[in-house]
Amino acid sequence: MARKETTAAASAAEPGRLKQIALTYKMTRRADSKIGLIIAAVGIVTFGVFLAIGFWLGHPIYLGILGFILAFLAMAIVFGRRAERAAFGQMEGQPGAAAAVLDKIGRGWTTTPAIAMNRSQDVVHRTVGKAGIVLVAEGNPNRLKALLAAEKKKMARIVSDVPVHDVIVGNGEGQVELKKLRTTLLKLPRVLQGPQVTATNDRLKAMGDLMSNMPLPKGPMPKGARIPRGGPKMR
Repeated sequence: MARKETTAAASAAEPGRLKQIALTYKMTRRADSKIGLIIAAVGIVTFGVFLAIGFWLGHPIYLGILGFILAFLAMAIVFGRRAERAAFGQMEGQPGAAAAVLDKIGRGWTTTPAIAMNRSQDVVHRTVGKAGIVLVAEGNPNRLKALLAAEKKKMARIVSDVPVHDVIVGNGEGQVELKKLRTTLLKLPRVLQGPQVTATNDRLKAMGDLMSNMPLPKGPMPKGARIPRGGPKMR
């Protein structure tokens, strides 16, 4: 009975996965019109190479099967990377885009979006992991300096024993491109153990932040969105 229920659940989930893949392909194709040709070329070339090696070695069937499997894998990898690049391209420049990337950084990181914001929609997000505390800012670099300095000063009083890094998302000098944000954070040296990360998060939660009083939607905020009147005082 349990086996039948598991099979039924898997069968029900399959159309959902296929629909998600189809939607991702359509979204990617809008930004990358050659995605179909590129994926097909990768699959054909990979399969053709293994099949040719199979004929050369006298085992075309075995190498053909292996080539088919590896061709499918190569197509999936290429599709995933180009889809990710297309998604970053669509998010880039939108307020809150960095928070959407941080939300998917992976296990071991706890992200709190919009811990500081001004009326120009320059915003600072915070993520905590084994590398310490990372403040990720997006907006005007000149205005962000004041926001970052204020947050660093506040954290120095509460978590002075934890390293604090700051990153400004953008394409200018000294900034980190949105598509490279996750990689940049994962390359930071790990200086904290699991219990230290938990303790740091608890201390920061006790400190409170902007999001405690003003709920904001996850991911990129729509262009032209305004901070509601009567909310908490902006820094």
